[in-house]
Amino acid sequence: MLDTATNRPALPPEIARRRTFAIISHPDAGKTTLTEKFLLYGGAIQMAGQVRAKGEARRTRSDFMQMEKDRGISVSASAMSFDYDQFRFNLVDTPGHSDFSEDTYRTLTAVDAAVMVIDGAKGVESQTQKLFEVCRLRDLPILTFCNKMDRESRDTFEIIDEIQEMLAIDVTPAAWPIGVGRDFIGCYDMLRDRLELMDRADRNKVAESIEINGLDDPKLAEHVPEHLLDKLLEEVEMARELLPKLDPQAVLEGHMTPIWFGSAINSFGVKELMEGIGAYGPQPQIQSAEPRQIAPDEKKVAGFVFKVQANMDPKHRDRVAFVRMASGHFKRGMKLTHVRSKKPMAISNPVLFLASDRELAEEAWAGDIIGIPNHGQLRIGDTLTEGEAIRVTGIPSFAPELLQSVRAGDPLKSKHLEKALMQFAEEGAAKVFKPSIGSGFIVGVVGALQFEVLASRIEMEYGLPVRFENSQFTSARWASGDKQALDKFINANKQHIAHDHDGDIVYLTRLQWDIDRIERDHPDVRLTATKEMMT
Repeated sequence: MLDTATNRPALPPEIARRRTFAIISHPDAGKTTLTEKFLLYGGAIQMAGQVRAKGEARRTRSDFMQMEKDRGISVSASAMSFDYDQFRFNLVDTPGHSDFSEDTYRTLTAVDAAVMVIDGAKGVESQTQKLFEVCRLRDLPILTFCNKMDRESRDTFEIIDEIQEMLAIDVTPAAWPIGVGRDFIGCYDMLRDRLELMDRADRNKVAESIEINGLDDPKLAEHVPEHLLDKLLEEVEMARELLPKLDPQAVLEGHMTPIWFGSAINSFGVKELMEGIGAYGPQPQIQSAEPRQIAPDEKKVAGFVFKVQANMDPKHRDRVAFVRMASGHFKRGMKLTHVRSKKPMAISNPVLFLASDRELAEEAWAGDIIGIPNHGQLRIGDTLTEGEAIRVTGIPSFAPELLQSVRAGDPLKSKHLEKALMQFAEEGAAKVFKPSIGSGFIVGVVGALQFEVLASRIEMEYGLPVRFENSQFTSARWASGDKQALDKFINANKQHIAHDHDGDIVYLTRLQWDIDRIERDHPDVRLTATKEMMT
């Protein structure tokens, strides 16, 4: 987010009503459940599913891989679009599991804001903190939802203090919980002086709202038991004195986060959070690019690929590139220039996602996320424009922290294995390195669970059992420099050299000592732990 200045002209109404955001949290804070309820309120599904559904009780719609359904975790970011009120929400659900953080980092380059979900009993957890840091680097506005208030949770002031201290951000309560755990009956809406009461009997029912006139309204006593009412009056008075007032501009600049309290599984507090995203969330923002920034209100269409998902439909070997529209009004059938290859592409069957369902997208505006089915032409980091050679920047690729060599169970199928690995490399699910000496491939990932996911996907999607084995290497660095220095460096270190799937030179290391030695012996060669995707 580069220019949040207020002197920019107003966006066209169709673009201004877009809200594109990601949900971030630690695993198990209730992120996927919250996503389900968003879809429920957006009228997109009739009945929300549960992540760990019993028997044939509905499973969640946003987790589509078999492994996600079996384990009750989300491992790939999925995008969904739906209308709520006068707004068009584009929601990206990200994996909470730290082994898939790279997918999440990239997703955060495609959104304008983030909703941070916190578990009322556990507060700010390690993965939440990491993801928050990424949002902070990009100055993303953050809205907070404190979930699971219907279970035993911590004191409200304690939760707010922890967020302020650990994340160094001002917190302002948009609602205040009444009771906790078994006593939790609802919230007092501090922004609109309303009482919101939870219905425990029907999980999919929208909470009841009671208009009241300030905290001294006698109607309060009719709905709130006396011991809870005294505590509520005391706490709200303290909160109003001690905590900052909601400043919409500070929220947009990422310095302040409004917090809502609720219980996603009981559909409580979700509607207020959605109204908050509409009211305080940012409109589509300017995207950083070379040689110039892209403003959302430009007439010409531009968009960039932030994620590629292969085999979303196992019956068709399809690959869908998720594209965030950065500017203009896109219409189906348009010809756009693929900036990396300089070739025109006719986008004839773009899709809009609603969890695992998709429909043809007849049009899309800046801020929207559409899927473009393709056979490998589109990669993460690619930019599509109406002719101008602009390249969106800032989509990172990280050096893997775990390396293993991979072999096909059937040696005759090594060609199939190569094809499968290249698919996953382009999808960004793993790094695949081809060593200069010897045969075979080395696969690099950020977290160990990714090896399991890869092995099960290669077997399910390609019918190819594979074995991952320990490798002598522990990390990888991209090498760059002028040709002469690089040639000298490659000749001296042949057994450490590999190429990634883009053909870039990679130095495989065993110890930190290897890296120090290269810095000493080859000062003209630069080793880096990240590279910008697809330059």
